[in-house]
Amino acid sequence: MTQTLHIIGGGLAGSEAAWQVAEAGHRAVIHEMRPVRGTEAHQTDGLAELVCSNSFRSDDPESNAVGLLHQEMRSLSSLIMRAADANQVPAGGALAVDREGFSATVTRILEQHPNVTVVRGEVEGLPPEEWGPCIVATGPLTAPALAEGIRALTGAESLAFFDAIAPIVHCDSIDMDVAWFQSRYDKPGPGGTGADYLNCPMTREQYDAFVAALVAGDKIGFKQWEGTPYFDGCLPIEVMAERGPETLRHGPMKPVGLTNPRDPLVKACAIVQLRQDNALGTLYNMVGFQTKLTYAEQVRIFRTIPGLERAEFARLGGLHRNTYLDSPRLLDATLRLKARPTLRFAGQITGCEGYVESAAVGLMAGRFAVAEAAGQPLAPLPQTTALGALIAHITGGHVAADGEANAPRSFQPMNVNFGLFPPLAQAPRNETGRRLRGPEKAVLKKRALTDRARADLGAWMAGAPAAEWRPAAAE
Repeated sequence: MTQTLHIIGGGLAGSEAAWQVAEAGHRAVIHEMRPVRGTEAHQTDGLAELVCSNSFRSDDPESNAVGLLHQEMRSLSSLIMRAADANQVPAGGALAVDREGFSATVTRILEQHPNVTVVRGEVEGLPPEEWGPCIVATGPLTAPALAEGIRALTGAESLAFFDAIAPIVHCDSIDMDVAWFQSRYDKPGPGGTGADYLNCPMTREQYDAFVAALVAGDKIGFKQWEGTPYFDGCLPIEVMAERGPETLRHGPMKPVGLTNPRDPLVKACAIVQLRQDNALGTLYNMVGFQTKLTYAEQVRIFRTIPGLERAEFARLGGLHRNTYLDSPRLLDATLRLKARPTLRFAGQITGCEGYVESAAVGLMAGRFAVAEAAGQPLAPLPQTTALGALIAHITGGHVAADGEANAPRSFQPMNVNFGLFPPLAQAPRNETGRRLRGPEKAVLKKRALTDRARADLGAWMAGAPAAEWRPAAAE
């Protein structure tokens, strides 16, 4: 029987959930408050707008957890991955997209789907009971009325963290007598050539002055949010600089794997990379340069970077406060709110971090809802898969501080990573059966984890049980 499922929020998770519901033959109603009500971070009214980076990170399914997640989502007919692949721009080993083209593709496909209706306007408070099953995918910028409704229903305070946005530069304002094109280690990625990033080198003197300027620069203050933590994967660059003078050159400004063709024998102390942001190649974003510096200070300080002395900024960086659920306590294994099981949650509001992870949780929320509507609940996803590991972490894999039920919450946003996967039954060995050490072991371990994940996802999709796993024997 065809059912109607309401999806609150038209971001990556909500768009993916709606697609999965509609493709299964049910009616999906997307409630998106933009443009009736905007947010601190969004610029358009498009569905699945990318508000921070334009990168979906590594597309390597053999040795990278997020690349494996890409592959699994493609296997499950993900709309988000379909749109990303159709709008990719060169980015070395990463999958990056033209952000406007990506959002336009998702919006067009959903608006033209016969089973999808897009309703523009804010859902104030919790969805009405008479709507029946709903998926809440309002993201980390959930409107206050809905956030308060969730808080009142669960008796829990939403956690919060700061998220920051990096500046975007007009390519034709970059000094190409200083900057050069090269991917780290000349590694080509999807649609790339191995020369996909613009690189701006710094001497030790320039780097030291830059770090000092970041630390001393005027910053936007948020006194009412004091005590709110930053998500480590999106730290403002000046916060990293405050952690020590060498932090940046071992982080987003590391010079390894890059050689200045104009002076190949001299190693730069640090390098600022810019990644293509749109298909035309007219805009580049500053990689890892999320910031809470004031606009005037961003222009002043970032123009001290060699090659960016005359930079024109299409968008300056910014900072906003995000909220997310204490999901291990509040959600069940299929992402339903324990206090009201007709509500499912998806995306960053659940405590996953990253575009791909958000869409992945939306994908599974949609599939869980479809299975429930059919009265045929899905078999649990194998935790050995990237999708299963992510869902398991969100819904119960995290251990509360001190291991106590009433301990202060320590659950924080998490990207998919191999640390969420169960250990291998056997430690990797080479062809002769010898146990491995060091980098060789790490490479083969990742390969074994991804091979196991592909096999177990295939078995799950076919309705067969996944292979059992046991902790690896101590070496």
